[in-house]
Amino acid sequence: MKKLILILPCFNEEEVLPTTIKELSLLLKEMIEKRLITEDSYACFVDDGSSDATWSLIEEASKETLFEGIKLSTNSGHQNALLAGLETLRNSADCYVTLDSDLQDDITIIPTMIEEFVRGANVVYAVRKKRESDTFFKRNSARVFYAIQKKLGINIVENHADYRLLSCSVVNFLYEFKERNIYIRAIIPLIGFKSKIVYYERQERVAGESKYPFVKMLSFAWDGITSFSTFPLKLITIIGAIIFVGSMGMSLWIIVMKILFNETIPGWASTTVPIYFMGGVQLLALGIIGEYIGKIYIETKARPRYFVEEKTGHDEKFK
Repeated sequence: MKKLILILPCFNEEEVLPTTIKELSLLLKEMIEKRLITEDSYACFVDDGSSDATWSLIEEASKETLFEGIKLSTNSGHQNALLAGLETLRNSADCYVTLDSDLQDDITIIPTMIEEFVRGANVVYAVRKKRESDTFFKRNSARVFYAIQKKLGINIVENHADYRLLSCSVVNFLYEFKERNIYIRAIIPLIGFKSKIVYYERQERVAGESKYPFVKMLSFAWDGITSFSTFPLKLITIIGAIIFVGSMGMSLWIIVMKILFNETIPGWASTTVPIYFMGGVQLLALGIIGEYIGKIYIETKARPRYFVEEKTGHDEKFK
């Protein structure tokens, strides 16, 4: 039998948390009875600076041995909350499963993930079979996102979010990554080790609202690209080269027209359009360079990614 710890980041999830706690309790007890996991396995909720009753519900649930809570002092973001759980509890279990607390991730596949781990997989990715429940826009924007990442050489599992099983060894290697702008979805494949895929159907939210609106998802996608690829910087060079060649060709054409036909091209459009075009390209280039410089600036300060304010449950040393 293997000891399992579930890591669930939470942010203002008071509406859905009672249902999640109930469902996880039943699942953990069932897996313990079937001897898939040890009796000291449990679920850990990481409160990412919630302003509602989320932490109170976690404290109440942690009175049972099946649950534990970690409270961050402020909202640090989903990825950092996930890392806070893994890093705080590293070397405390044989394997860890990370998943969202809204029950959209189908928890009934966790026993299958454990079985794959027992067979030798150090990483088990939970991948959506299809995206039928998504809107047309979200479904197709996701396809474009994965296609772009593949073209940029970023190794990422398509239709996989942050629902996965990690062995203790992988969690320890993940701990070695100290960058502030961390993109876990691409780092796990980078670490390597034997991996398996388990497919599932994504469920509708039981209650509450999604904490990842389109703007936030777009920002997350951009962070992923700029954290793992320098192609946007190379793109500036490519655009610059194309514009240079085009301008040289246009200049040559104007000279030929002047010499052979004694004609010039008067007009406001022929003057202002190139100016606006070049201005836009320059601003775009400066923006992309600024994004990378900003990331370098943040990394050089080496500030902590999160602060654990309180811990409740099995080990209350932070309390």
